[in-house]
Amino acid sequence: MTPPDALERLRLARSEGVGPIAYRRLVRRYGSAGAALDVLPRLARAGGRMAPPRVPSARAVAREIEAVAARGARHLFLDTEDYPPLLALLEDAPPVLAFAGDPALFARPAVAIVGARNASLNGRRLAAELAEALAGAGYVVVSGLARGIDAAAHEGALRAGATFAAIAGGLDRPYPPENAALQARISAAGGVFAEAPLGTAPQARHFPRRNRIIAGLALGCVVVEAALRSGSLITARLAIEAGREIFAAPGSPRDPRSQGSNHLIRQGAHLTETLADILDHLPPSPGTGRAGGWRQPAAIAAFAATRDADPAPAAEDRGHAAILALLGPAPIAVDDILRYCQLSPAVVMAALLELEIAGRVETLPGNRVALIAGPAEP
Repeated sequence: MTPPDALERLRLARSEGVGPIAYRRLVRRYGSAGAALDVLPRLARAGGRMAPPRVPSARAVAREIEAVAARGARHLFLDTEDYPPLLALLEDAPPVLAFAGDPALFARPAVAIVGARNASLNGRRLAAELAEALAGAGYVVVSGLARGIDAAAHEGALRAGATFAAIAGGLDRPYPPENAALQARISAAGGVFAEAPLGTAPQARHFPRRNRIIAGLALGCVVVEAALRSGSLITARLAIEAGREIFAAPGSPRDPRSQGSNHLIRQGAHLTETLADILDHLPPSPGTGRAGGWRQPAAIAAFAATRDADPAPAAEDRGHAAILALLGPAPIAVDDILRYCQLSPAVVMAALLELEIAGRVETLPGNRVALIAGPAEP
């Protein structure tokens, strides 16, 4: 069901400087998306930005909603009943998703299968066989619609059941183009998720965001053939951070495409060759299996203290200067900022929110922040 404030939610999610974590904090602090939109200019000024952040008009987001509906798809809004429940557990769960498919499948357990784009024939066969077996056992198989392992996993799952695809661009921009027909089949027998608006061409910076959706939708993540530096290992890391189980298919130590999956096994991932290797270690819910021990510390609850009252302006100014002096492009934990800046948690969290709206810092999962290079002004 579409929430009554859908336009305000989508406007806030599409506003400049408002990432998924900031969106959640703004709504929590001000009570609604509409109230958060009203204070965005003031927060940006407090964070050191003179020009107000760009916010789409109600007419523009209404056109977006209509265009998505015209494609037989719909928007899913965080904190509503029809949003995927496991994905909602992520700190940086997308505030809004465009979805083409059957939302009834959200009630079924899901397992992700990811791997190399330049996969070997044996790797593709294994991915397809595991996916077909998982789908036949009642699981939804999740992957990223890429060439190689992803496409093989989708094809295998479609032979026996359902599959979800998370894509990096808009619903109308299949990538790679040769998988457009596969995306259409997945929409009809599963579902396709897109965080980006219609018309968005996939770019390199979009793929890590897509990867967190793959990890977040599933109870566990299976890696079949992955290099040590690859998007598949990014997905595995995100799954670990979310407390999901990690599985990896072993490969030849002489094949660079297997070095990443072999590395995961050495680090404690479940060695996976058959369906039984997955089902024997798949937990009933996130964080109840062994991967829960790999999780980074959960976000601190200090932000709750800032919901009802803002710190005094002088305190905010001191918070900005002290926090910016500690930050760099490499992410650091908010807990470390609290230890070193000698400011209260309420002041720190309020200042970080203002700095993010101003485009000066970025909030990341695991309660970490980083400085954004370049000027805040457009």
